[in-house]
Amino acid sequence: MESYMKEIERRLGGNDDFFILPDHMGGIPYVMMGFVTLIDLTRTKIALRKNRESLSETISDLTELMAVFGDIREFDLEETVTMIMGGKLILLFGGQRRYVVVDPIPIELSRAVESPTNENVLQGSMSSFNEDIDTNIGIVRKQSISKHVRVKTFLTGSEQLKKISLLYDNCHVEPDLVDKIIKQIESSSDNDINNLQNLSKTMGFSSWSIIPKFYTTELPQEAANALKKGKVILFVDRLPFALILPNLLWDMFSLDNDRNFPLPIMYAIRILRVIGVLTTLLAPGLYVALVAVNPEVLRIELALTIAQSREGVPYPAIVEIIFMLIILELIIEASTRLPKSIGPTITMVGGIILGQAVVTARLVSNLLIIVLAATTIANSTVVGFQNSLSIRLFKYLLVILCSIYGVLGLLAGLVILSAYLASINTFGISYLNFNMKKGETENG
Repeated sequence: MESYMKEIERRLGGNDDFFILPDHMGGIPYVMMGFVTLIDLTRTKIALRKNRESLSETISDLTELMAVFGDIREFDLEETVTMIMGGKLILLFGGQRRYVVVDPIPIELSRAVESPTNENVLQGSMSSFNEDIDTNIGIVRKQSISKHVRVKTFLTGSEQLKKISLLYDNCHVEPDLVDKIIKQIESSSDNDINNLQNLSKTMGFSSWSIIPKFYTTELPQEAANALKKGKVILFVDRLPFALILPNLLWDMFSLDNDRNFPLPIMYAIRILRVIGVLTTLLAPGLYVALVAVNPEVLRIELALTIAQSREGVPYPAIVEIIFMLIILELIIEASTRLPKSIGPTITMVGGIILGQAVVTARLVSNLLIIVLAATTIANSTVVGFQNSLSIRLFKYLLVILCSIYGVLGLLAGLVILSAYLASINTFGISYLNFNMKKGETENG
């Protein structure tokens, strides 16, 4: 045992929060090892003594005493170090070739279950995921009380160990999808996962894909609904949201929370989201096409009105719209980074003053301000912030094509975009797949 303890101390002794403390129970000495920043040592020792005293004092066999404390395991240096780093308490008894793994009373290092901060809920559960992976799994189990829900946990990383949990509904999911995901995780278990780019690499996805392969949500209601639709949920320890695989096109228009409204209202809301996406994609490009390349498409009265609004603007429509789109992107990014107490005020006032100033200075037309305002508002109607980012990028492709080929360029851009979306697949499932539920078809 001495050599084993010295080797552990050599591995972890450079940490000031690592402790090796001798103790005894009923005259039997042992050594405790762990991290004081992960374990509430005082409360844990009191709990161990109470647990021992609640049992028969006649226990004299050392093996029985060890079993009272926790799981008995054979000496394995790598496993022991992993257990200690994971917040476990290790007990070493003299003369034994085994050690005891104790689940200690931990120090609270995670937030409590709070209301969602990035996704608004009109009617539904107000709980949200936090950084603790076990808490997140428990929330999903509470939301989806089903005997068919399965959980698989993996430990990944070579330098920084990270726990990943895979959740799926055994009754609804395609077994082939689960097998592919499990094999991919196991084959890339040496990859360190600190962000979604690392996770995409682990899952075998391209880091250059514009459309995210994961649908991220912090709402347990949406995660539980994904299980019923035959999808798979990934939780990564210390990431406060669920990653749903695969991400489909219809996910940016559909929320399970929509079903809390009457059916006509639900369909109206989803139609509005579709209109919002089309407006975001088409409006800037259509403005450039009709103003700079194909003004003959417009009625003469409308063409004259647009020409009058652009009177005095010193550069082409493509320069005008790219300039204002970049300004809007800067405002959106600033509103994301600024403190919540002053962010909305500064960006709103800055946007109003800037918009009024550029129109007064004849740097852009009045019509363009209307088009960009409609585009920005419509971009926020889609479900999922990651989906809105993709749409914001796609509109630049259409603007450039429209500036060269006009309305024909707009049609060509839509064909290219449709072909790109059709080429995306996640573990063999097309991005344009409307529904994944095994053996069933649903409308929405």
